[in-house]
Amino acid sequence: MASAAVLRSGNRKSASFAPPSTPRAERGRPILLFDVMDTIVRDPFYQDVPAFFGMPLKELIECKNPTAWIEFEEGSIDEKELARKFFKDGRPFDLEGLKTCMRKGYSYLEGIEELLQELKENGYEMHAFTNYPIWYEMIEEKLKISRYLSWTFCSCINGKRKPDRDFYLDALQHLKVDPPSCVFIDDRVRNVEAALEVGIVGIRFKSADLLRHDLSEIGIDFSANKHSSSQNDLKLTKDHAS
Repeated sequence: MASAAVLRSGNRKSASFAPPSTPRAERGRPILLFDVMDTIVRDPFYQDVPAFFGMPLKELIECKNPTAWIEFEEGSIDEKELARKFFKDGRPFDLEGLKTCMRKGYSYLEGIEELLQELKENGYEMHAFTNYPIWYEMIEEKLKISRYLSWTFCSCINGKRKPDRDFYLDALQHLKVDPPSCVFIDDRVRNVEAALEVGIVGIRFKSADLLRHDLSEIGIDFSANKHSSSQNDLKLTKDHAS
């Protein structure tokens, strides 16, 4: 079942919080492009946000403006404009309260931080490739994702969203690599299909354990000794923080 999640192709600016990029000459292994929400980070929208507004998710979807969040993700409107047009009827709400709700809801998905740590220790270059607004900075502030990957491809900075073909092509141009040199991981099938359409290797994310299996299937290296080491390092970090 896990192997079925692996989808292979047949044949503009960088965000802040970016660790030093791997020199082009040292690249002999695939570059990993990660979706963020519900692939690395829990998305608060489906549970926390409806609770914040005091309504079921279905009612929230019916009440909200269908394009406002998309425009916010593309960077074409700021958060004040989002607040003004978030609901179809223009009702006001506590924007800072919503941001606090979102911030509290961000957390690493089970097992994913350990996996990212192992990939980093094994020398893989990793980038976020995500549809998200400027609030990605709140995720970074809380979870410090830039310890593992760069926020290089974020829709609010690039002005494009998955599954727009040009977003993928822009990433390839920025990285100066051929499509088969990249592996794209996302929980949404359509986004993975869009990667395949430009020749990028695609993996649909279901869980950290399945992702580990699927990456191993295509030759991504996870050495047993580094797995043990990274688990211990993360535990020490978390124990120190608690």
